[in-house]
Amino acid sequence: MIAHVVLLTPKPELSPEARRAFIERFERAVTEIPSVKGVRIGTRVLHGAQYEQLTPGTGDVLAVIDFDSLAGLRAYLQHPEHAALGRLFYELFSSAWAYDFEMGGLEMLRALG
Repeated sequence: MIAHVVLLTPKPELSPEARRAFIERFERAVTEIPSVKGVRIGTRVLHGAQYEQLTPGTGDVLAVIDFDSLAGLRAYLQHPEHAALGRLFYELFSSAWAYDFEMGGLEMLRALG
């Protein structure tokens, strides 16, 4: 499985209308692009852990989009709905970080050693 991981920080002046427009565009992309196999969204939780001070400003919102394969991720990234979504990133977010990971269980960790 491939996980496309995106960390987002919305601009402080982002209007409710702009937020809704982004949510609608995101939902359209992840539901209309057939290679998307799963989506998880999260908001950052701050609870006083020491590591929080080491990663300030890395993102307030997390999106994890799952694909069966690298080919599925590439199909998503090349799809017109993703292109439309990507154009909004620069307008609505003060930062956006994207990473792609091949996922597995403990066997992947063991393979690193």
